[in-house]
Amino acid sequence: MIAVDTNLLVYALRQDSEFHTQALKSLLTLAEAGQRWGIPWPCLHEYLSIATHSRIYSPPTPMPVAVKSLDVWLNSPNCQLLAEGPGYWPLLQSLLTQSKCAGPMVHDARIAALCLHHGVRELWTADRDFSRFHKLRTKNPLLS
Repeated sequence: MIAVDTNLLVYALRQDSEFHTQALKSLLTLAEAGQRWGIPWPCLHEYLSIATHSRIYSPPTPMPVAVKSLDVWLNSPNCQLLAEGPGYWPLLQSLLTQSKCAGPMVHDARIAALCLHHGVRELWTADRDFSRFHKLRTKNPLLS
């Protein structure tokens, strides 16, 4: 399974992003491939927060538009939301210890732990901070 990070969702939505076309193409490829792919719950929340934030985007994306765009991805027959479950806490604990995370990096560790918990083989992200989690393979589809 491939999972997608917040930044790809935001770039695919925001036509004013220099990465819009490539991010949208990457997400469409996943949605139409017929294979399971996922979005970690924290990425969904972060996407809504960033896309609708008036200090990040002027004008910000209206919440109904942001929600509707998520509905499109989530209604893809093979899309799965990645949530915590039994066995998640030991994974997160291990990642936090091994990567020496603190502060805001805990958020990335949470996403990495969710991906590992669900057997994600690759996280698509433009965020290089995920390289600190050696057990999780990452790919930046914007560079393809």
